Order: sequence, then structure tokens, then C-alpha cells
Amino acid sequence: MTKRIIEFTDVTLRDGQQSLLATRVRTDDLLPALEKLDDAGFWSLEVWGGATFDVCLRYLKEDPWDRLKKFKQAAKNTKLEMLLRGQNLVGYRHYPDDVVEAFVKKAAENGIDVFRIFDALNDVRNMEVAISVAKECGKIVKGVLSYTISPVHTVDYYINVARQLKDLGVDIISIKDQAGILSPKVAFELVSRLKEEIKLPVHIHSQSTAALAEMTLLKSVEAGADIIDTDVSTWSWLTAHPPCETMVYTLKEFGYEVKVDVDIVLQVAEYLKEVRKKYAKYDTTDKWPDTQVLIHQIPGGMMSNFINQLKENNALDKLDEVKKEVALVREDLGYPPLVTPTSQIVGTQALLNVLQGERYKVVTKETKDYVKGLYGRPPAPIKPDVMKKIIGDETPIQVRPADLLEPELDKCTQKAYENGARNEEDVLSYCLFPQVAVEFFQWREKFEKGEALPPEIEEIKFEEAKNLAPIEFNITVHGEQYHVRIAGVGSPVENRRPYFIRIDGRLEEVIVQPITVIEVGPTAETLPLPEGGKAVFGRPKAVGVGDVSSPMPGKVVSIKVNVGDRVKKGDVLLTVEAMKMENEIHSPIDGTVSEIFVKVGDNVNPDECLVRVSPE
Repeated sequence: MTKRIIEFTDVTLRDGQQSLLATRVRTDDLLPALEKLDDAGFWSLEVWGGATFDVCLRYLKEDPWDRLKKFKQAAKNTKLEMLLRGQNLVGYRHYPDDVVEAFVKKAAENGIDVFRIFDALNDVRNMEVAISVAKECGKIVKGVLSYTISPVHTVDYYINVARQLKDLGVDIISIKDQAGILSPKVAFELVSRLKEEIKLPVHIHSQSTAALAEMTLLKSVEAGADIIDTDVSTWSWLTAHPPCETMVYTLKEFGYEVKVDVDIVLQVAEYLKEVRKKYAKYDTTDKWPDTQVLIHQIPGGMMSNFINQLKENNALDKLDEVKKEVALVREDLGYPPLVTPTSQIVGTQALLNVLQGERYKVVTKETKDYVKGLYGRPPAPIKPDVMKKIIGDETPIQVRPADLLEPELDKCTQKAYENGARNEEDVLSYCLFPQVAVEFFQWREKFEKGEALPPEIEEIKFEEAKNLAPIEFNITVHGEQYHVRIAGVGSPVENRRPYFIRIDGRLEEVIVQPITVIEVGPTAETLPLPEGGKAVFGRPKAVGVGDVSSPMPGKVVSIKVNVGDRVKKGDVLLTVEAMKMENEIHSPIDGTVSEIFVKVGDNVNPDECLVRVSPE
């Protein structure tokens, strides 16, 4: 009797590092692993897409297209795979069809052989263009079922989505269990019915978050699954995926044929063990399973975002409340799966609801767009009272969302070249992430001229500078924030010394009488203290009725008004990006814009006055 072959896709270099190391691993550290994995007998290597594109530009100051080209050059034997968010591509909004077509073609041209295409709402309309273009390019397409648990997400529901995907011509049906909540029992039933009724190869992807994944993969294989996802052991488990070596051993013991050479994988595991140490500061995942995910369904990366945002808002004690609010918001919005971008939409809205102390008092632009139907058709109807509160009497759209979008590629192309783009790949980076791409283009220009350090060297310089004493800083006392700048140092009298400091711009003299001292470096006389003159201090606190602030820390991405403009209560004044979502900041009153304290690109904090509106 011929043994059934079970194929493996390695996801270490994309989803593995995204799950465990915040996607911060640089291309040069990934390439040696890829070169060896290419000889190990995997069906494919998932190396691109997901968050890697954004992170390359935003944090690593690497060109994601250059990474793909290097990977393709190194992979002589194995298909390269990417994760594509349907009409969202690798971003967080729907892009027009012309941008989607151009991106898929360019990804295929630069080395992607397998496109794993999903939509966060399982709305197949949002996948059809990407699927069609990838097939035209002669590539393999995995049509994805985004798995979640809710009253509407039954096995019958997923079979219906799979039929629609088959009608679009996908080659493989892929089950994406991003939160690690697919149980062995449900997996067996779902895979069995897919093989029986859809009659396409089945691929299974399950995170290890709740410690179910190895059992889920095994039962999926027993039910007929053809391809499974794993990581190299030293970058596996926790919020990542099952270890390759373990699954190869187990499946061989059960009599399946596996082509993966474990000896090569073990060599890569040793190499990646050392690489992981290099990125230890990003390796913050709890070192045990999160079985609560079976209740709250929050993916690991989303949970770390919550923790960081709550820390910045001095509200870490509200984490349990946020977890409960996520479940409530998800129910309100029709049970969307918690996968990008709906995970960010639901998560950010839940966080705002808790921080504001009132549900839907502040609503992100993305939440409004979701309720309007601009992300697609929710799995279940949105609660009418919530819809009314968020969009009033507006009627949600019923058409495919991208049908409402004007073509952007030509306009993007012109603006991209005006802002430093050099080729078609740069243009697409700009189309997806305009501000982030421009910052990368500017850094690249400086770096090539020798005027900028590589980001990893900048980080080292920052670490080396940690023993320097600050001369300008913010302090928070009992919830009140003050901006402090040292303006000068007086001559000591006995064991006392006067310091002249500006607190929120106001010059004060303080007398310091040391009790215990240690030597930390240069003496006060050698420090480059600022000389007299006007202090450059931070934004004022938002205390007046017309003072406009951000509900959470973020970055200003657009300013809609100028000084002197007359505005009405509720008008959008500016947009702040937080947790990858755009928050529209509205005028609290009717009046005239009298002062603007920010510019595009500024990082802002809650309670700072960003725009001042003077009452009429």
C-alpha cells in the first residue's frame, strides 16, 4: 500500500518571527536560514507578506521588495509563498483594483510562487481580484478560510465559503487558525467535509497559542489534509506554530510519508537559536500557553499591542476589562474573525471604549467604515443600536467595497516619484503606506550619502547613551504631566547648589542639597547645558473647552484645518494613527481655529493640546 504524502510549508521566516519577535528580524539574519531550508524538502517557504512589508519600511529601514528578490535568488529548489490580505494586500484598508492588480503582478514578478489569499470577514468578493490576477500570472493560489468561533461560524458556513473560493479557481483550500482556537474535533469534521464536498487539496495553519495545534494538525491529517504549517523548533510554539521536527517524527510514526530532511532543519534550529538571542528585547511572549485565548480569541500580537497601549495610558490595570470588551465589541459588530485588519478595528475600538469610560464615545475611522460596509459583509448583522450610534441614519453599502473606489495607481505614481520613489516597487510601497514610504525614501537618501546610520547601529548608540543625564524631559506626578528643561546651574554655596529650570516654559530656581552622590561621568560643569533665551518646550495641556487632544498615544497623519478656519462641533480637525488605525479627532465646539501645535508626522500623547479652537 502506498503511503500518503504529507507536505510541509515552513512559516518560520514570516509568521514565526512575526509571532515571537515582533517581525523585527533583519534580512541578513534570515538569509542563512532560508538557504538551508531550501534544501530541506519543504513544499513551500512562507517568507513574505503579512506584517513583514510594513515593518521592513517602518522599523528596519529595509526595502521589502529587495528582501523578496534576495530570498528568490537564494531559494533554488523551493516555492516561495506570501500571505496576502485580499483587497487589503499587506496594508490595513481596501485598495482600488488597479493597485491590487499591480501589486500582485509585481510580487509574482519578484519571486512569489504561492499566494495565500484571505479576507478578514471571509467575504469572497474582497478576494476575487487578487485571486484572478495571481492565476493569470500562472501562480498557485491558496484560498483561505479565516477561522473563528461564534454562533454563525459553523462548519456549514465554512463549506459555503470554500465553494465560493473553488468557483473563483483557487488551487488549494487553506484553513487559517490565527488565534490557535481550532479544536482537533472541529478540525477533523471540517477537513473531512472539505475533502468530501469541495474535492480540493486542503492546507491547515494553526497557531500554538492555546497548546491545541499539534493535536489539531494530527487530526486534520487523519481527516485528509495535504499540507501543514510548521516552524523550526527554536522559533516555534507559544504564539507561533508547532515545531517541524516534532510533526515530522509523529507523522512518520503513524505511517505517512514526509519529504522533509530533519537533519537540515536541526542545523537551522541551532542557527536560529543564536539569532533569537540577538533579538531578545522583542522576545517578550509569555513562556507558557495562553488557554484564555479559547475564550477571548485575541491573537498574541494583538494582546501585546493592548499591553503597550495601556502602559502608555497608565491603565494596565484595565487589561481584563479590555479583554471582556473585545468580546462585546466583536458581538456588536457581527462576530468578525480577529485577524488583520478586523483584529485592529475591534481591538482599538474596545480599548477606546474602556479608556473613555463610555462605549463608542470615540469611534475610529476604520470602525465607522466597517459599519458602513466598506470592509465587506459582516458574518452576522451588526446590532442596530450600535449601528445607529456609530453612523446615525446612514445606510450601509451592499456592493463590493472596492467598486466604490476610484483608481489610484496613476495619481500614486506621480506623487511617489515626487517624494523619492525610484522604481515601480517604490511606487507600490508609497501607494500602500504613503507616510512610512516617504520616511524610508528620505532615510535611504541620507544613508547612501553617509548621513544616516543603519537602524541596528542607531539602537546600539542609543543603548550606549543610556547613562547620559537628561536635560529636557517630561515628568508625571499624580497624573499631571510637566515639561522640564534645565536652563542653567548656579555656583554651589556650602553643600547646596541652585538649578534654574523651566517648568512648562516658566523659569524657576530650585535648590538641591545632595545627600548621597555617585560618579556617573562628566561633571555638571562639562555638560553642554542650554544657554539663556526662550525655552523650546512641549505642547500645552488640553484644559480649555476648545482644546483638542488625542484619545491615545499616536502619530499625526493628516491635518484638515488651518489657523483662522471656522469649524463646527464634530468637524474633523486632524487624524492620528494609533495601533495601525486612524482616529479622526473632532472639534468639541463651534469656533475658530486659533492655534495648531502639531505637524504631520509628530508623535502625540493624550492630554496634550493638539489644536486650539476659540469659542464663538
